[in-house]
Amino acid sequence: MPRTPTPARPLAAAGLALPLLLTACGTGGSGASGASPSAPAEPTPASDVREVAASSPRLALTHDGGVRVLDATTLETVADLPLAGFNRLNAAGDGRHLLVSTQGGFRVLDAGTWTEPHGDHGHHYTSAPQLTDVLHPAEEPGHVVAHDGHTALFDDGTGEVVVLDSDRVAAGADGARRLTTPSPHHGVAVALGDGTLVVSEGTEDERTGIRVLDAAGAEVASSAGCPGVHGEAVAADDAVVIGCEDGALVHAGGQVREVQSPDAYGRIGNQAGSASSAVVLGDYKTDPDAELERPTRVALVDTRTAQLRLVDLPASYSFRSLARGEDGEALVLGTDGALHVIDPESGTLERSVPVVAPWEEPLEWQQPRPALQVLDGTAYVTEPATGQVHAVDVLTGEVWRSADVGVVPNELAGVTGDDTGSDHED
Repeated sequence: MPRTPTPARPLAAAGLALPLLLTACGTGGSGASGASPSAPAEPTPASDVREVAASSPRLALTHDGGVRVLDATTLETVADLPLAGFNRLNAAGDGRHLLVSTQGGFRVLDAGTWTEPHGDHGHHYTSAPQLTDVLHPAEEPGHVVAHDGHTALFDDGTGEVVVLDSDRVAAGADGARRLTTPSPHHGVAVALGDGTLVVSEGTEDERTGIRVLDAAGAEVASSAGCPGVHGEAVAADDAVVIGCEDGALVHAGGQVREVQSPDAYGRIGNQAGSASSAVVLGDYKTDPDAELERPTRVALVDTRTAQLRLVDLPASYSFRSLARGEDGEALVLGTDGALHVIDPESGTLERSVPVVAPWEEPLEWQQPRPALQVLDGTAYVTEPATGQVHAVDVLTGEVWRSADVGVVPNELAGVTGDDTGSDHED
């Protein structure tokens, strides 16, 4: 299937921007205090808002001391936001905001790019990125899953699950769906468009399976056959894959099916899904006693057949190495420095694109290593050893831009700027 050409490069490069004199319709800026996470965020000051010719994707990367926001087209720094400690980045699901897992919970970062609908077209805006004061409290902020207009937050310390409308993440938690698992654990929840909620089961010592709840909270399916539950991905037709130490679980069509690994211990713990593909990409490890296993195979889980296929790679990779292209291509960033492109249907390694110098995964998972993020047909790759970010066209393999970012990048996330706010009349 042909891929829509990446629109960001020529449009953003044109630099067409007009100052706005009216307050923008998005939320952001300095929001509610952390003590009142349900209060709405204050609007971005009108003087800081610019109307631009097209949506403006942005990248965010963590570093020791803060979060740096880049223009995804030029790779120039837009803002550097101080934030102490080790912080993680999560998509909020609205195209504008990110959720920063930090001390006290999930803090809302406004990346300062959004779109507002106006009849048969949209108006595109940018503003200065800001770490807002909106905080969704969590004792131990864990996985965030944004899908189909819903964003599910999992608190590992309490087992509480909070499900928000993605376009209301920056406004606080009023009206959120809440539930608490029987025991706290490092878990995950996935909210689907019809109100179905897939949520992990376990304790602090052992994770065992999932429950599937309908919109009213009634259990409609379950499985206790998933030791070491970790990670999730959503494929085409809302099929959900949950990783296990002996394979995976697939929830599709109201049923839960077990996918068995070919090895007694064949762990899938991190996955990447695509609405364009029925196949989920996962990592694959076989040594339960390894201090750090550096795998050279990945798993492809077909959600239609509940079958698993393994693909050999010419190098190992890390948990920040998995992503999907616009047309569902399975992408793996290898320690050989190459971006490996796999056809998810055939399992064929189609090409390997050199991007960064060869690297070795550090023993501590919090330490920086190259990370991969895909936006609008471009794969962005960080290179901590050189303090650079590289932009790669997934379709052609062209490394079309590289830039020094002035810090050692760690985690990487992005927003498209394509979210929608309230309609308005001019």
